[in-house]
Amino acid sequence: MNTGLKITAFATAVAATFGTAYGVGKVVDPVTDRAPTAQHGEHDGERKGEHDGGHGKEGAAPGGLQISERGYTLDLKTSRLDADREEELRFAVVRESTGRNVTAYQREHDKELHLIVASRDLTTYRHLHPVRAADGTWSTPVDLPEAGGYRVFADFRPEGAKEALTLGADLAVAGKSTPRELPAHSTTAKVDGYDVTLKGELKTGAGGDLTLDVARNGKPVTDLQPYLGAYGHLVALRSGDLAYLHVHPNGEPGDGTTKAGPGISFTTTAPSKGAYRLFLDFKHEGKVRTAAFTVHAGGAGHAEKGSDGHAEKDGTGHAEKGDDGHQH
Repeated sequence: MNTGLKITAFATAVAATFGTAYGVGKVVDPVTDRAPTAQHGEHDGERKGEHDGGHGKEGAAPGGLQISERGYTLDLKTSRLDADREEELRFAVVRESTGRNVTAYQREHDKELHLIVASRDLTTYRHLHPVRAADGTWSTPVDLPEAGGYRVFADFRPEGAKEALTLGADLAVAGKSTPRELPAHSTTAKVDGYDVTLKGELKTGAGGDLTLDVARNGKPVTDLQPYLGAYGHLVALRSGDLAYLHVHPNGEPGDGTTKAGPGISFTTTAPSKGAYRLFLDFKHEGKVRTAAFTVHAGGAGHAEKGSDGHAEKDGTGHAEKGDDGHQH
């Protein structure tokens, strides 16, 4: 099933497990120049859910750029963390009409809420799945390697709502900060022994198709595993304001036509010209990995590739929490 782009703003951290939690929280795809690769497990056979909310609709304003929208507010209870140290990030979604935390959500891609964390310079990225306590407070552990400004984005659909919503809030990470340049334009990326090649262009207006081919040791990977109900998930962040596009793949596991690699295809429309950082999540041999690229949409000037023709390496760590709420 083709699913349109989601446009929303982008994010930063979340931390530790909260007492009696509803559902299993997972920490997904840390990407950073410093982070080593760690394991991440995920249950197979996850159902792919419809996730519209206007995020990918042509002509819709980017989401996630506001802390309050459509009667809901993101209450970030942790506004500051220390760099290179695992800490807990806690937050809630408040319904403005009642002043109470939202406690009923519709599951999207096997989760009630997806949390994205990104540094302002787009060199650190986290896709997190926190746990929810009975009072509607969400929590998850997070370890951000470098100080600076981050953005936290909560992507969710309240029970009974027609569309999904993404709210964003700023997060400060204390320590000595040295912002980095956006990694150079490239259509190839290496992560944890895998080579991922991007085909197609990120376009504005009518949009276009992107295909990401996964290979290892020079051989195409043809046995990708379902992750959150798909063979891949793609997030695009616009350089500058971190406007966020959550792009769902074309087709899904078990539909009779979608192959388990090497190619994962997406139909995308960028909200404007400019530079974007793309993050592809894919699962193979029980681990989720994230490949990162820098691309330019709408004819914006391309930066040159590095001497090896690849984007800067982004280590990808993955950790899973069990039913007890702890990471494994």
